[in-house]
Amino acid sequence: MRRLILMASGAAMVFGFAYGPAQAAGNPAEGEKTFRRVCTACHIATKDGPKRLGPSLFGIVGRPSGSVEGFRYSEANKKANVTWTPEVLEKYLADPKAMIPGTIMAFAGLKKAEERADIITYLQTLK
Repeated sequence: MRRLILMASGAAMVFGFAYGPAQAAGNPAEGEKTFRRVCTACHIATKDGPKRLGPSLFGIVGRPSGSVEGFRYSEANKKANVTWTPEVLEKYLADPKAMIPGTIMAFAGLKKAEERADIITYLQTLK
């Protein structure tokens, strides 16, 4: 949770607020670092490149699930019928198996909201 502290007449007022990618953008440079640390074992961030366990995440924001040509998706992912918006990615990255039961992606999720916001902001730069 982020905190906003305002000073007025010598008194501090503290406001706490939660945020997600729709409310506050993450840091794309930090998102790229997290992507490299967490995602590159299975995914690439380029349009073309070496085949990995997961599909390329280049251009994922706005793309329908299960739609990368030539990639073999699980039935659950093919039938998920979602578009990867920042809000959907936020939910998915928090707990992939809860959002798409039956997915074969072996990833437990990112528990820190700030890391999710950073990665989503980074993914939005991949066009």
